[in-house]
Amino acid sequence: VQLQASGGGLVQAGGSLRLSCAASGSIFSINAMGWYRQAPGKQRDLVATITSGGSTTYADSVKGRFTISRDNAKNTVYLQMNSLKPEDTAVYYCNARAIPEYVRLEYGYWGQGTLVTVSS
Repeated sequence: VQLQASGGGLVQAGGSLRLSCAASGSIFSINAMGWYRQAPGKQRDLVATITSGGSTTYADSVKGRFTISRDNAKNTVYLQMNSLKPEDTAVYYCNARAIPEYVRLEYGYWGQGTLVTVSS
């Protein structure tokens, strides 16, 4: 199972970006998907998660500004980020809890990360 993230870039404070992360490979099913971020010199923190049924959770710092969604048919998770702030600057990583076809056990997978830079 591979995760390919895209959509990062440079944006001014108050602007918006949309991240995408597509899962590919021999996938039996994908359970929860999510986004994490890691700012320079800091640990990787949870941003948002979404279950296969559409239930969502958000970090307090992004509630009301970010929206996570997914397209199960495309094995893709999205993160719509509005009202961006300089403190949102980080490398954003997608994560998926997936069951491969060849081993019917759940594993955690990470995408390669995409850089989001918010200028003030």
